[in-house]
Amino acid sequence: MGELRIAVLIDADNVPYANISEMLEEVSKSGNPTIKRIYADWTKPNASGWKNVLLEHAITPIQQYSYTSGKNSSDSALIIDAMDILYSHKVDGFCIVSSDSDFTRLATRLREAGMKVIGIGEKKTPLPFITACDKFVYIEILKSTSSPAKSETKKQTSKKPSAPLNKVDTKLVDLLRNSVMDLADDTGWTFLGELGSFILKNKPDFDPRNYGFQKLLPLIKSTDAFEVDIRETANRNTKHIYIRIKK
Repeated sequence: MGELRIAVLIDADNVPYANISEMLEEVSKSGNPTIKRIYADWTKPNASGWKNVLLEHAITPIQQYSYTSGKNSSDSALIIDAMDILYSHKVDGFCIVSSDSDFTRLATRLREAGMKVIGIGEKKTPLPFITACDKFVYIEILKSTSSPAKSETKKQTSKKPSAPLNKVDTKLVDLLRNSVMDLADDTGWTFLGELGSFILKNKPDFDPRNYGFQKLLPLIKSTDAFEVDIRETANRNTKHIYIRIKK
């Protein structure tokens, strides 16, 4: 099977535009964003920030007028488009960029149809939408890993890096320990490559970057609760990493 084709649907009313480059880079880690659409009432001044980045990233703007004050007009247009795309059979997955829980049922329905569903939103995103996705990425961790603009380089380098979203605590260690026990072989060892996928199935917003680490292994080592075994393979350039709970 080739690279996943992903439809990226952005709710402009509920996410900031500043990190669109990092959002699309994140999507590209999972597949090829073949459809990119963004929904807003473009007659409103609060959508002006998005207008400057649409051409740069080849995102198609979809106009949705606000017929009722105080309601997010983009929701229905995005949902209708998502279902149209689903039945067109042109994609293998969706990325819904929003912090709005109104897309919970949509994410659930797309997964029922066999689609991979990625969510991207702010930390304030309600839990039902997060858990309805296969994977959920917080915009805040994309902000902390993005490169500063050239004009801001000197100013930014003197600042401390952004703090992680979560602390490495007993709750995280228990999650890792229970997952290792569920996957372990008779000798207690668990293949690291399987561990990350297993945790993500149970906790879609799990990401080492939430704790200030770029990869899972450094996060695991920081807990000092596990043994690590790096094993050679037939390919000299490839090593398999196994972990088990310290006795």
